[in-house]
Amino acid sequence: MLVTASGDPSKPSREDPAGQARAMQYDIALNGWELGGGSVRIHRRDLLERSFALMGHTIEGMREKFGALLDAFEYGAPPHGGIALGIDRWAARLMEQDNIREVMAFPKTGAGSDLMLGSPSPVETAQLADLGLQLKAAKQT
Repeated sequence: MLVTASGDPSKPSREDPAGQARAMQYDIALNGWELGGGSVRIHRRDLLERSFALMGHTIEGMREKFGALLDAFEYGAPPHGGIALGIDRWAARLMEQDNIREVMAFPKTGAGSDLMLGSPSPVETAQLADLGLQLKAAKQT
């Protein structure tokens, strides 16, 4: 489950709104560059249920969608975490590049487009119809 444990596990507070919760996360940084990061995942059923409730899930919905996971957590799960290293970030540092795009195989522009693939491409009307979507012009301010 990609839900991060929050707060102080030795002093849990049910009153903590999600926006003020602290997460047990960690980063690897070198000279201001984040080279990787990770977190300790929720490993207690009550905290996972609370997290789902904050996302708007009902008890019935939680049971239907995540029942097996919640049941497994009832028996106890050890604290578990992970870390993901950004290989492209390490490569940029090792190659003494100031911009990560210099070492990426398929770099995007600052606006998120891909000049080599010409993406993103315009959405076709049939694609929108298949998904039941429609585009509306942005309001001018």
